[in-house]
Amino acid sequence: MLYPNPFGNYPVIGRNTYVHPSAQIIGRVEIGENCFIGPNAVIRADEPEKGKVSPIIIGNNVNVQDGVIIHALAGTEVRIGNNVSLAHGAIIHGPVVIKENCFVGFGALVFKAVLNEWVFVGHRAVVQEREIEREKFVPEGVILTTEYSLPVLSSEQKEFIKKVCRINLILTKQYLLSDK
Repeated sequence: MLYPNPFGNYPVIGRNTYVHPSAQIIGRVEIGENCFIGPNAVIRADEPEKGKVSPIIIGNNVNVQDGVIIHALAGTEVRIGNNVSLAHGAIIHGPVVIKENCFVGFGALVFKAVLNEWVFVGHRAVVQEREIEREKFVPEGVILTTEYSLPVLSSEQKEFIKKVCRINLILTKQYLLSDK
């Protein structure tokens, strides 16, 4: 469901984007084209600072899977690039920038962080107050708040990111067709 925030900002949803009826999208949220917003996802842009509401901007071909939470602290924003997959139960809390072709695993937390292109965040990992270089892998369960040497993304992990994105684009098209 799409709701305005208390300041009258409504979500803007791109063409060919599927939003599951149980998803909650509130306020100053922009979602690009060909996206999939899964069941019980919450995308909430409603915290004001000096009369402005922090935006959440999501690119094209992004999948926000079941139970994902995306929120921005007052005075910050969340920017998510194209071809990003946010897996079940992930929490993305601004200020955050997630650039193109990233994958954030089940139950992972990203807060006050920048993920450059082709970053793979493993399941249940925590990335806080860090910028992650492009083509790096954050292992499952790692709590990454200090300096830590990250492995380079493998070709298999890169293919996994592409596959998840492709599958969710297919889901988006199928759900949109079944709504007609």
